[in-house]
Amino acid sequence: MAASDAPQQIDLDKCVHCGLCLNACPTYRELGLEMDSPRGRVYQMVQVSTGKAQITESYIEHIDLCLACRGCETACPSGVQYGRLVEAARADIENHIQRPLYVRMFRNFIFGTLLPNPFLLKMAGFGLHLFKASGMQELVRSTKLLPEKLAAIESLSPPVERPFFFDQIGKTFPAEGKQRYRVALLAGCIANVSFARLNEATVRVLQKNGCEVVIPEGQGCCGALHLHSGRKADAVKLARINIDAVLKGNFDAIITNAAGCGSTLKEYDHLLDNAPSAVEFSKKMKDISEFLASIELNTNMGSVNATVTYQDSCHLAHGQKVRVQPRKMLAAVPGLKFKEMPMSDLCCGSAGIYNVVQNEMAMQLLENKMGYVNGSRAEIIATANPGCMLQLQAGVKLHGNGQRVAHVVEILDEAYRAGKA
Repeated sequence: MAASDAPQQIDLDKCVHCGLCLNACPTYRELGLEMDSPRGRVYQMVQVSTGKAQITESYIEHIDLCLACRGCETACPSGVQYGRLVEAARADIENHIQRPLYVRMFRNFIFGTLLPNPFLLKMAGFGLHLFKASGMQELVRSTKLLPEKLAAIESLSPPVERPFFFDQIGKTFPAEGKQRYRVALLAGCIANVSFARLNEATVRVLQKNGCEVVIPEGQGCCGALHLHSGRKADAVKLARINIDAVLKGNFDAIITNAAGCGSTLKEYDHLLDNAPSAVEFSKKMKDISEFLASIELNTNMGSVNATVTYQDSCHLAHGQKVRVQPRKMLAAVPGLKFKEMPMSDLCCGSAGIYNVVQNEMAMQLLENKMGYVNGSRAEIIATANPGCMLQLQAGVKLHGNGQRVAHVVEILDEAYRAGKA
């Protein structure tokens, strides 16, 4: 697969090096370095692709420092599919370099063993729960046993929400009132442990809107983290598993509440070279806000009396071109006052596992983001992706004013519950 994994010349040739992408790139805005801009990275890909340059440590560093936020795609007048290019560049790197043994073992465990395995994810969840419930986490933090960099990464560890959502996989939840749609919900991988309540809220909101909600048996990790880390072959395997698990259900739509996952799920057709089943899957794939905005929304809600601002999740705004729909959902909630945030579509620094592997840059971007958040004077920060939620929660602790971070669908669920009362 090595040759087809590399950036393709037809995609590279679309870049005319105009530079309109520069201001949309978080790393270029921060560093001011051409080689850490989309245009500069495309130039480096061209050099490697044509054999004029080799895959060096410098090349790897510049490609790895990219958040793959795809903000440059929105800014680009030439239609450069930069997300596709950077994923291909990382796959090409993965095919041509030999990482140290301990790095290979760790990556193989995370990507090849842990994320695709529900049982191991459960065990990891129980372990993290014990670490927190026993007081060990607070002890480690208070005694400052960890080096500064590790402590910063540990602070981003996801929550553990018991009971896990794994137990709901394979179940069907009836619509409230007249059934209008039959939909499948993709529960994710880590989300089953760390965002179980978000998944439950998503089910309830869909039920309120006349949906029979099926959590298909056999589904699993979408492969987004694998694809962004250069492990295309793993992503292909996971895509086939999800397609086989879901398509046989004859659903009106396939729903996700994770913008980062949704971008990859919608691009299964490209990942699987336009296989008919992948094309069908991609056509039915919808973000929860996108789906709700496309139907007649149930407006039987109670008031949520608060001021909210919205942080665009990069892979929703730039990857999926879904911007208006989450704002439309927030506008439908009685009592909710919306304040637009400046630079709302500039990356918060989460970017999958970026805030772990590139923590210093991620934390700087987060500090910048929280300046915009605080300026909005909102009490709630709404977003559409679990990874962004974790990042923004860390931002509130470090730089915020006590704001609550919530997914758009959690706010809708709160409003429906208030209406019922």
